[in-house]
Amino acid sequence: MEDGKPVWAPHPVDGFQLGTIVDIGADSLTIEPLKQKGKTFLAPINQVFPAEDDCDKIVEDNCSLMYLNEATLLNNVRVRYSKDKIYTFVANILIAVNPYYDIPKLYSPETIKQYQGKSLGTLPPHVYAIADKAFRDMRVLKMSQSIIVSGESGAGKTENTKFVLRYLTTSYGTGQDIDERIVEANPLLEAFGNAKTVRNNNSSRFGKFVEIHFNEKNSVVGGFVSHYLLEKSRICMQSKEERNYHIFYRLCAGASEDIRQKFHLSSPESFRYLNRGCTRFFASKETDKQIPQNRKSPEHLKQGALKDPLLDDQGDFNRMCGAMKKIGLDDTEKLDLFRVVAGVLHLGNIDFEEAGSTSGGCTPKKSSSQTLEYCAELLGLDEEDLRVSLTTRVMLTTAGGAKGTVIKVPLKVEQANNARDALAKAVYGRLFDHVVKRVNQCFPFESSSFFIGVLDIAGFEYFEHNSFEQFCINYCNEKLQQFFNERILKEEQELYQKEGLGVNEVHYVDNQDCIDLVEAKLVGILDILDEENRLPQTSDQHFTDTVHQKHKDHFRLSIPRKSKLTVHRNIRDDEGFIIRHFAGAVCYETTQFVEKNNDALHTSLEYLVCESKDRFVRELFENSNNSKDSKQKAGKLSFISVGNKFKTQLNILLEKLRSTGSSFIRCVKPNLKMVSRQFEGAQILSQLQCSGMVSVLDLMQGGFPSRAPFHELYNMYKKYMPAKLTRLDPRLFCKALFKALGLNENDYKFGLTRVFFRPGKFAEFDQIMKSDPDHLAELVKRVNKWLLCSRWKKVQWCALSVIKLKNKMKYRATACIKMQKTVRMWLCRKKHKPRIDGLVKVQTLKKRIDKFTEVVSALKEGKQEMSKQVQDLETSINALMAKMKSTVMTRLEIEKEHEVLVKRSEGMLGALQRKKQEEEEAERLRRIQEEMERERQRAEEKERRRKQEEDDRRLKAEMEAKRKQEEEARKKREEEEKRLQAELEMQLAAEREEETQRQAVLEQERRDRELAMRIAQSESELITEETQLDSALRSNGMATVTPVPLKATAGGPPTNITMEEMVKEMCELLSRGPQVQATKAAVGTKKYELSKWKYAELRDAINTSCDIELLAACREEFHRRLKVYHAWKSKNKKRNTDTDSEQRAPKSVTDYECAPFMKSSSQQNPAPALPARQQEISMNRQQRYFRIPFIRPADQYKDPQNKKKGWWYAHFDGAWIARQMELHPDKQPIMLVAGKDDMEMCELSLEETGLTRKRGSEILPRQFEEIWERCGGIQYLRNAVESKQARPTYATAMLQNLLQ
Repeated sequence: MEDGKPVWAPHPVDGFQLGTIVDIGADSLTIEPLKQKGKTFLAPINQVFPAEDDCDKIVEDNCSLMYLNEATLLNNVRVRYSKDKIYTFVANILIAVNPYYDIPKLYSPETIKQYQGKSLGTLPPHVYAIADKAFRDMRVLKMSQSIIVSGESGAGKTENTKFVLRYLTTSYGTGQDIDERIVEANPLLEAFGNAKTVRNNNSSRFGKFVEIHFNEKNSVVGGFVSHYLLEKSRICMQSKEERNYHIFYRLCAGASEDIRQKFHLSSPESFRYLNRGCTRFFASKETDKQIPQNRKSPEHLKQGALKDPLLDDQGDFNRMCGAMKKIGLDDTEKLDLFRVVAGVLHLGNIDFEEAGSTSGGCTPKKSSSQTLEYCAELLGLDEEDLRVSLTTRVMLTTAGGAKGTVIKVPLKVEQANNARDALAKAVYGRLFDHVVKRVNQCFPFESSSFFIGVLDIAGFEYFEHNSFEQFCINYCNEKLQQFFNERILKEEQELYQKEGLGVNEVHYVDNQDCIDLVEAKLVGILDILDEENRLPQTSDQHFTDTVHQKHKDHFRLSIPRKSKLTVHRNIRDDEGFIIRHFAGAVCYETTQFVEKNNDALHTSLEYLVCESKDRFVRELFENSNNSKDSKQKAGKLSFISVGNKFKTQLNILLEKLRSTGSSFIRCVKPNLKMVSRQFEGAQILSQLQCSGMVSVLDLMQGGFPSRAPFHELYNMYKKYMPAKLTRLDPRLFCKALFKALGLNENDYKFGLTRVFFRPGKFAEFDQIMKSDPDHLAELVKRVNKWLLCSRWKKVQWCALSVIKLKNKMKYRATACIKMQKTVRMWLCRKKHKPRIDGLVKVQTLKKRIDKFTEVVSALKEGKQEMSKQVQDLETSINALMAKMKSTVMTRLEIEKEHEVLVKRSEGMLGALQRKKQEEEEAERLRRIQEEMERERQRAEEKERRRKQEEDDRRLKAEMEAKRKQEEEARKKREEEEKRLQAELEMQLAAEREEETQRQAVLEQERRDRELAMRIAQSESELITEETQLDSALRSNGMATVTPVPLKATAGGPPTNITMEEMVKEMCELLSRGPQVQATKAAVGTKKYELSKWKYAELRDAINTSCDIELLAACREEFHRRLKVYHAWKSKNKKRNTDTDSEQRAPKSVTDYECAPFMKSSSQQNPAPALPARQQEISMNRQQRYFRIPFIRPADQYKDPQNKKKGWWYAHFDGAWIARQMELHPDKQPIMLVAGKDDMEMCELSLEETGLTRKRGSEILPRQFEEIWERCGGIQYLRNAVESKQARPTYATAMLQNLLQ
């Protein structure tokens, strides 16, 4: 963009405003508005668009603009609207802006004649141009056409539809009554299907597809109307500013007095279905005076009539009656329609109150008795039956008791109100269906060749509160938008192909995922809603929760809290959902979704109206019941899905649209106040975006949206060119111009009749052409140069053509020679063909010789004989080939010779096969013998293993019995020691008590002596009494000891003995226990002072000493130091250290020494272990093997189910461990041997570990040795022995014997 050039920037009211770029930010631009100099604002960079040089220039087709974007589109529509040009083209799409007043001569008969037979684009944009294009396409292409009219309420869809129908019936009608009927059917449909809303005074509350059928002569022969999704909720409820359907007010305002009295009509204020909305009539000044005062509501009398140039309730009632007469409805049928409408009004006035009985039901109020009578009379029903059906519901039993039993369930007041409203909706819905049916009957046709369909349906809707109706309408628009994208792109591609551009297909963003969200089977919102309707207890909250659960990760669906509007954020998650449509996100409130989706009545009400005494009412429901599905009848309350019915109708409609050609009319509402000459840019821009027009511009950006015919470019720029260039043909002129400018060939394409530009490139071209004169002179010079070059290239092309012709003649001569050569070759081949074929067959036979040789070489017997036969056959084949090459043989001779050789080869093949089979049989017998031998060996091995397992079981049983005996002996010894310990403690306690008393006497004597010493002048005066006191104390002490009774042996009576005798006897008993013996033995070993020995000296003494007593003392000191070291290491370990690597033995082993019964005894009466010599003598150096499972402390919490379990193996040589092995589940085995790995091995003695008392822990030597060998323990021990690090044990001795 040039500096100072105007751009379009976003504006909250006007949509876009003109301004200039002042500054450029990272992702925004600073804009200064042209109308507000000095003020600036920031705008997102992707919402700022270049503007045309002349912003007031208007074009009929927006694709003719230099800059193709939503801002220039909006500005062009604005400028045209200000000049009463309400129609604008975007390619072949028509944009129609509602003017809200009659533009003179815009739709006159003269205008209709102007557009007849004219191509699109030759006359200004008009709805007639689209209608005529559809007719011409139908006639030329022999294909039905569709015109899709869409837009929001109040945009003028219905009016444009009427103009299309009027144009077709006027221009191509037969001049019969049928044409007028098609046009006159619209007022009747509008009366029953249109209503006043906040946005439109004549809003169609249903969609319709009107088909105009043509015969083979392209004349109108009839029509057909299909309707979709009538808004039934409006019958019972409207907002304050809206009205019910027009027919109710027109009947109240325009009906004659006798009809009013016959149907008991009055003002709209007296009917519930009307008085909750607006109750004023549409009327002009003249017709307002004609309406009687008793028919006007207080609101009408106070505020006056509603004003609209196209609506007048009293006048429209008369016009509707005239339309009924023209389309063939007689007075009786007309009164039937009015009677049912009045019956619906009276039905709404029935009120209910709680019944006084205990049943909990309700009953009509007394004030409603007259209304109930009127309603029953107008609908042909029995008054009592109507009262019962409204206050009760009939249920048919299907199980338990008599099947089919009728049960009447009383209804509450709220349920009765819902039943009344449901009946009103059902009656009016059937009535509207009947009106459409009668309209279709009024213009029948026997056959038609083609049709032009006009679809009038609501556009994309989004309000502050959106319900089921908006959901269905927006779902329909999603489907239509998908069809719109496909069809528009297809036409664009067809134009490119017609002009021969060779452009790749233009792609677009598909909204199929949003459509699937709504209509997919089982998981689609409509199917989820139907499933909710079939439940015994329906709930809107449960339906909403199910939608969120099924699509919790769907991009198109989210919860209301994520809405951009504050009012939607107050909606709970189970009360609504947001769907991201192609036009924007819409928040739907799911209250009454389930109720609105069910189009069925309670059984009692349905039976009631089906048995009406009025034939007209009865036929309304009989026709609809005949079309019911049997599956739906069997469902809950004869459930009829509104959503699925609409989906089925929509799919049928889209199939019909896809089978036809299509044109599009996008209706736009210029302002919300519905007044003329007021253009609200932001609101219109939103409508253009919702209608997909902005998306069309984006799609065209990928193609060549800007296009201009050659003659227009020629006329535009010939004034800038000299006369020499203006004499050129327009196409050659444009081509020379583009080549001279050096434009990139990717930015434009030459078609057959026009040139196509990429977006924005036409503006660059125009800028170059309108530049300064010096540049233009340079441009002319380039054009002349290009013309000279192109003409020189033509001369070169002619010369090349002559050379090419010469080469072609040469080529043909060469080809003739080649043909002659080929013919000669064919004759020669025909002559020698039998010999050639024979040689080929014989050569094929010769190839078998190699295979025969391979088979023969594989034989084990008779190889020489078979080899000779193969050689003879090969010699015969070579002889035949030589004969065929040297002599001329006939085909028969060759065949005969070949046949002989084939038979010989087959015989040889048979012999080889038999030989091979014999050898295979012998081989099979050999394999059977080998298999039998292997089976015998397996049986012997199995028997050996069985015996070994029996021996193992026997040894284990012996080990278990031995363990139990040792355990029993240990328990008895411990009990005896405990008993003696207790008796000794009691005796010692008595002695301590006596000692305490004696010390008290001595302390008293000491204090007395000290006191006497202070008094005496000298120490010589003190009397010496120590000797006497001591002897006295000793005699007293011995005399005061009381005998302690001991248990008599062998059941004898207890004897009283003195203290000395008892102590002597206790010492004799305790000296028999192992702990006392161990203490004595330890005292005996104290002759070796080892406390100052170093660790290495202890280890060397253990490994080399021959002194058994010294060896035992060194082992005792060594293991004592190991215990001290490991206790210190455990106390001072790091807090986060992995204890797994420090574990020397399973925790159950290392903790055993702290068992309560051992801890107490060791603390009070510590006793060292037995001397090594005595222990070895007593245990005879027993070799014992143990295996226990363990879990590393670090894994106790990682794996609570203890799946990661390891095994700890130990080999005890006498009392001390000799070999240790750890098998971990997730790392290599760890092997340790005594001497080399003392610091990592278990330092406890066998008795201290408690392993002998663990059931099942002891294993056989063979089991330990197998695991030790499998894990590489032999090599590990060997290395330790060779490096002189291993301590001499049973294992080292066995290894040395094995190596020797």
